Amino acid sequence: MRNRMARALVSVLMVVSLGEAQGPTRPDSKEIEAAKSPSVLGSLRSEAYETKHPPYQVGIASWYGSYFEGRPTASGEPYDMYGLTAAHLTLPLGSWVRVTNLRNGRKIYVRINDRGPVVEGRIIDLSYRAAEILQFKDQGLQQVRLDLVSAEGAQPEQIAMLHQEAY
Repeated sequence: MRNRMARALVSVLMVVSLGEAQGPTRPDSKEIEAAKSPSVLGSLRSEAYETKHPPYQVGIASWYGSYFEGRPTASGEPYDMYGLTAAHLTLPLGSWVRVTNLRNGRKIYVRINDRGPVVEGRIIDLSYRAAEILQFKDQGLQQVRLDLVSAEGAQPEQIAMLHQEAY
């Protein structure tokens, strides 16, 4: 009888411990709810899409500003701290990403034009303007969700319109 109880207890503990293990980029329920909140700048994808598809990445974002203004980025273009651009370690240069501030639900679309961040533990470096729109430039760091935007989902005209609305 003791042997059965011990096995049952071990089985229960294993199931419970497996349920607690999560990958580093998996959002919790608060982050998912924040990502579903309405965007100030609008959305190119529906909320239904967000709930059906997991984020590309969830983690800490930072921003970089005037010190890098005008310096060449990995794409060769000069860095513009007022542009809606970002640095990512692995995403292809020129790809578009929707960044959601998980603290306030604000969203913005940025184009990857540089490599970074160089600080371990951060997933993206945003331009000064992008951090300003997402309302975390004063904090410096923020928990964000990244969603890849397909080529048909983000037409240049729509991105330009979002950029104009941001000002």
